[in-house]
Amino acid sequence: MSNLATQIPLRPVLPQVLNNVDYHRREQELSRMDELLRLSGAEQEFQAAYMAKWLGEKPESKFGADQILKQEARSRRALRCVILMSMFGESYREMSVRLAECPLYQWFCELDHLGGIMVPSKSELGRFVKIVDASVLRDVNDQLIAMAAKPGTEDTDQVLGLKNEIELSTVWMDSTALKANIHFPVDWVLLRDATVTLMKATDLIRKHGIKHRMAEPKGFIKAMNSLSMQMTSVRRKPDSKRSRKKVFRSMKKVIQTVKQHALRHRDLLEKGWQETDWSEAQAAQVIGRIDNVISQLPEAIKQGHERIIGNRKVKNSEKILSLYESEVDVIVRGKASAEIEFGNSLLLAEQKQGLIVDWKLHQQSAPNDSNQVQECVERVEASQGKGVVEAVVGDRQFESKANKKWLETQGIYNALCPRSVEELKNKSKSAKFQELQRRRAQTEARIAILKNEFLGNPLKRKGFKNRERQVGWSVLAHNLWVLARLEVADEISEPLAAAA
Repeated sequence: MSNLATQIPLRPVLPQVLNNVDYHRREQELSRMDELLRLSGAEQEFQAAYMAKWLGEKPESKFGADQILKQEARSRRALRCVILMSMFGESYREMSVRLAECPLYQWFCELDHLGGIMVPSKSELGRFVKIVDASVLRDVNDQLIAMAAKPGTEDTDQVLGLKNEIELSTVWMDSTALKANIHFPVDWVLLRDATVTLMKATDLIRKHGIKHRMAEPKGFIKAMNSLSMQMTSVRRKPDSKRSRKKVFRSMKKVIQTVKQHALRHRDLLEKGWQETDWSEAQAAQVIGRIDNVISQLPEAIKQGHERIIGNRKVKNSEKILSLYESEVDVIVRGKASAEIEFGNSLLLAEQKQGLIVDWKLHQQSAPNDSNQVQECVERVEASQGKGVVEAVVGDRQFESKANKKWLETQGIYNALCPRSVEELKNKSKSAKFQELQRRRAQTEARIAILKNEFLGNPLKRKGFKNRERQVGWSVLAHNLWVLARLEVADEISEPLAAAA
């Protein structure tokens, strides 16, 4: 981050809104979040990480002061815009519109200048989300929590102006399933998905002037949809197994024809994209869409054949759950509302006031909850200081003999719920254990708030890296929101019009 002296831009005064309590609460909330970003050093941490990445990508280039200052301002806008998006669950397009409409949001995102307001487009907001990696967001969140936990002294107030600094001595942990944005993975539906994608891509190529002799692409989609309806209806017939096999064989014939037409148009586009009005990048995007489906088609057909024709099971690890999301897993939860879910397992750990102090999104099948306790505690202590954790609380899935022994050697109070009924009765005699276990119910609510209000359920990010990054953004936005609602020692907030 540069040390260049910057001139504070002139910013218009926010309009005065009367008789709207909800607006004034939102105004105070965003004002406090602005203070938290500045006072904690979280914004500076984010800006420094972005600038290091930006300068590192161009080691041989020389930048003027104006370019550096422009990128620093862009990093601050990105941080604040994505925090707002995470809070409100808006799409890129809707967030761009809301930024154009609302002076308060323009102020928070540092978009309000007297010379004119330049609102980020939906594409720019998409780039903002990917501006840093998930590891940077974890560092920024750790910085925020560290400053919130730092106590004041007799001569100085608490760094963030909190009436009571947060305590990290007790950690409540729980795991959940973060659902991917896919439909239920039925084997033969994969062939329908492939047909729709390939024929839509083929139709798009044909509309841009590259054609090869074939029937109307929409006709293949219609034929596959008809077979899909037949596959659903024959389940109720007495000879359903034989009928399903017959329909699946017809689906295989259709998909093979679809594959050949898509490949021909794909090759023609690759050779002659200059004849279209597309750029090379646009043509490559359509080619990649076709390649992604065709590369998985043999396995998708084999999977359906094994289960429908051969009546044989396929291991979860070998299944294609979606043609568009490869990094998802089958999560067996055993709950009444969700026996099985498809996505990624997420571990969360919170402290007493509700701040999320640790999280871990698993790319592949997650280890047992009991195998995640030590790693979770070590991550918290690595960021906040050795020995900061004095008690660990979780349900019986986190309890194990190894955890008992490890927590004892570390001098950490074990408030994990025992699997043994007899041991649970003995532990329940402790008032401390009972109190910590009763508080554990709030962790379930914390997970619901994060998933439903900040992440979105299901999470609409494609690819594991993007989902992991979005979890980091959502945790940061959530923690700022929680801190903004905590009681402050004194009135430290500046008027919004004077803040810069």
